[in-house]
Amino acid sequence: MAILKIARMGHPVLRRVAEPVPDPTAPAVRALVADMIDTLEDIGGAGLAAPQVHVPLRLVIFRVRAERLTGDAEDVPLPMQALVNPVIAPLGEEKALRWEGCLSVPGLRGAVPRWRRLRYSGTDLDGRPVERVVSGYHAGLVQHEFDHLDGILYPARMTDFSLFGFNEEMAKYPPDLEVPR
Repeated sequence: MAILKIARMGHPVLRRVAEPVPDPTAPAVRALVADMIDTLEDIGGAGLAAPQVHVPLRLVIFRVRAERLTGDAEDVPLPMQALVNPVIAPLGEEKALRWEGCLSVPGLRGAVPRWRRLRYSGTDLDGRPVERVVSGYHAGLVQHEFDHLDGILYPARMTDFSLFGFNEEMAKYPPDLEVPR
């Protein structure tokens, strides 16, 4: 197991569409996921996409901690997950702003409009199908990680750049808008 280097905004691997994983059960995929988990644990983040560790494959890992939940019925905690070749489908038109940061955009955060409710699917590392309907924090986290697979970083989704700034400054001088985490 290893701690992997995180690609930062500007690196070309973060701007391209990632390739499908041909065999989710391959030992190399399992080894990559183990290293990604070690990396995420070391940093303390909630999710990580393969392109963020310089591997242009459609693979994400994430966990939904109970303390981050919004109270929505479909916003449920989830231990560490690996999802291969994921697909996302919004359920409804409603979006909500949520504060986001990113390991590839260190030291900054911003308010990003995200679908409130969605369905996502993919496969696990044993090749079994995974499908969930989620909302709240869980839905926002999944959208953030899946965007990495299409070469999109959260600032590209923002609609109000007055709600974007350095973590330290935003903590000292919070914007007037109350945005859920």
